[in-house]
Amino acid sequence: MKGKLYLIPTTLGENEPLEVMPYSVRKMVELIDHYIVENEKTARRFIKKITPKKSQPSLVMMKLDKYADELETRTYLDVCEQGISVGLLSEAGVPAVADPGATIVKLAHEKGIQVVPLVGPSSILLALMASGMNGQSFAFNGYLPIDKGERKKAIKELERLSKERNQSQIFIETPYRNEKMFSDLKATLTPQTRLCIAADITLPDEYIKTYTIADWKRQQPDLHKRPAIFIIHKE
Repeated sequence: MKGKLYLIPTTLGENEPLEVMPYSVRKMVELIDHYIVENEKTARRFIKKITPKKSQPSLVMMKLDKYADELETRTYLDVCEQGISVGLLSEAGVPAVADPGATIVKLAHEKGIQVVPLVGPSSILLALMASGMNGQSFAFNGYLPIDKGERKKAIKELERLSKERNQSQIFIETPYRNEKMFSDLKATLTPQTRLCIAADITLPDEYIKTYTIADWKRQQPDLHKRPAIFIIHKE
């Protein structure tokens, strides 16, 4: 029998794993010794935190980052043919969503390996849940362009789509550029468009607010270097 690929969620910050995910995640981490990870150091720290007694020397870590060799990564699931299961770990939240792990999941399907997603915190869905915006129709757009002119064009296009389709438009930004993004949103969107900002989700200093752009112009939240989700909707 082939091993399986388990999609193992991690925390969105330095909180206790079992505060934000079910005990079943810990049980699977206790059983699995082969992991595909972006960063070995943070992966080992998470595993140690959720299962303190697990033997660290027994762990096999396979790197999946922007420097990973594509031919090598295609061998990462070979152990599944021997009945050994593999865990795919994200750096934060759930694997394969806004995460390079999607390539491994695709490979598993190609090889006929069962994919098992485990329950854990998704910043995208948690932000949408708390935004008060349309949860029946929404789109996740990843990162917007870095160039200021192109970014403003993208913002206007997302605003147009949100009105045309009655669709919540979700996107993210590198934390150190959050404040520039916030300024561009205030300068580009129409006053009636609603904007939700959800930062440090599930952490003690969690911040989730939805206002119109007109109201946001009277607000100045501290977003610097805080992982954040942005959602806009024009009705």
